[in-house]
Amino acid sequence: MNQNELFYQMIFKRKSFHLFRDTGNEQITQKELDAIQATYQSLTPLLPDIRTAIRIVPAEETTCNRGQEYCILLYSEKADNYLQNIGYLGGLLDLYLASQNIGTLWFGFGKTEYVKYNDLDFVIMIAIKKVPSEKFRKDMFKSKRKPLTDIWEGTPYQAIDNIVRFTPSSCNTQPWKVISSEDKLEVYRYKEPSKRGMMPAHRVTYSNRIDIGIFLLFLELCLQHENISYERTLHSDSIEGDETVMNLVATYNLDTPAITC
Repeated sequence: MNQNELFYQMIFKRKSFHLFRDTGNEQITQKELDAIQATYQSLTPLLPDIRTAIRIVPAEETTCNRGQEYCILLYSEKADNYLQNIGYLGGLLDLYLASQNIGTLWFGFGKTEYVKYNDLDFVIMIAIKKVPSEKFRKDMFKSKRKPLTDIWEGTPYQAIDNIVRFTPSSCNTQPWKVISSEDKLEVYRYKEPSKRGMMPAHRVTYSNRIDIGIFLLFLELCLQHENISYERTLHSDSIEGDETVMNLVATYNLDTPAITC
């Protein structure tokens, strides 16, 4: 099994551990911490020209207090679409961690004194803890998500559209919409009016740009799993500028006809 296929399989296993409770006493080893660092370096980002890095610190060196052992701090230079890129990379790392029975929680409210690392800016943290395999998700389809009709318009794509809607997002806002045809997918960051969960209003756009990067990752893993080749075009969706309800993020031109249902 190649790496991307492993990551695809982990879509069905991973879950967000909002609180690490009753997760056993097994600890993450130094060998596993080293493997996390090495794996991150091997991941293919959404935007290769943007410099990023991670730093793994003990739980007490952050404001996150959910019973985790460590927090992975994600850093980036600030460039166009850097938040989407961090979401994409963090999503890959999240899926790798699930394969190692390491539970995760994306903690958007977390703070750390390490706001700079190698001249890069802190973006977000992921809390981690070793978790028994039986604590991971058994049936992804029982998770609470928007109806498929709310996030996907146009041509239905068998075994893709109903999988990508389970992409994790901050406060479960699910800020995406796909408009599809037989040879093209247009992905939008959809800012639903008045829906922001517990997030402060000024954090919604910031967090949802990270979320849409994770969505693009899950979409691409599904396309690859179904052997649908594509050419991706990213569109500028930077932190600056006017905010609209529908913000075009990416276009996928499909070279292999999709199997529709």
